[in-house]
Amino acid sequence: MTKLVLLHKADSIYDDEPDVVYDFPRSYLRAVQEAVGDWVIYYEPVKAGPRGYFAVAKIEHVIPKPGFEGRFLAMIEPGSFLPLDTEVPRLINGSPLEQALTEPDGTPKKGGAVQLAVRRLPDEDFARIVRLGLPEDLERQEASRYDPKGAEVAEKAAIFERPVLERLTRRPYRDVAFRRKVREAYDYRCAMSGLMLRNGGGRPEVQAAHIRPVEHNGSDSVRNGLALSGTLHWMFDRGLISVADDDQTILVSRNKVPGDVVDRLLRPDGKIWMPEDERNWPHPANLAWHRENIFGQMSSEDFVL
Repeated sequence: MTKLVLLHKADSIYDDEPDVVYDFPRSYLRAVQEAVGDWVIYYEPVKAGPRGYFAVAKIEHVIPKPGFEGRFLAMIEPGSFLPLDTEVPRLINGSPLEQALTEPDGTPKKGGAVQLAVRRLPDEDFARIVRLGLPEDLERQEASRYDPKGAEVAEKAAIFERPVLERLTRRPYRDVAFRRKVREAYDYRCAMSGLMLRNGGGRPEVQAAHIRPVEHNGSDSVRNGLALSGTLHWMFDRGLISVADDDQTILVSRNKVPGDVVDRLLRPDGKIWMPEDERNWPHPANLAWHRENIFGQMSSEDFVL
């Protein structure tokens, strides 16, 4: 197995969905096959935007792309995709983070490997990028962000530095990383009420909801998340509310949710509030899954608000 850097552009001719599939030509087949079962880092090239290294995932298997001669699909292992908490720049102090892109004097190389859409990545380069993008003390940072006392509790659980790969797979860490990215994308505003509520200490009250739950192969992509107040999160998880096939209109299980509750909790226009960055808008496939598998499934006897 080997680790890779995969270039991704939002407007690419390739059908990439970073948390689901990576579309690539035959010229990279051998390298991608070597990476099956191992981790990759997504990278946004200079002409596509400012993000640099922005997410990690694991390749599960590779298949020919149906109907496209010479194209292949790297299928991403469900639950492995994770956005970096801090997007890692291409250069630090003028030097690349990848050995293959660096001249002996530390300056960036030109041409050659720099232009490859799929690049092999040594373990030490992978670990360095992940440490920069997903700091080991992320849980402590989040716990102490609005409550200094929370840092004392988190510090006791972080006596030693956890290995990078454990960081990528441990559910509590991933939950914190997901929550931070989703709430930030929605500017700490509830997508369905439109409200931005904070408690007396300044802590945002909005939560991060998975649209397609992790236990049903949902990813930790921001596009599989909605920022919701506690009550609306509870209702969403139980299928009392969802989003229509226009990907904007809020659906309500009217026979289970009283009208006055709808009037109090939801935006007057009945549509979800979208993140400013379209790349963070909820993915239609995730909304469809929730609509088809969760919405309306809760019995009226189970509903008490």
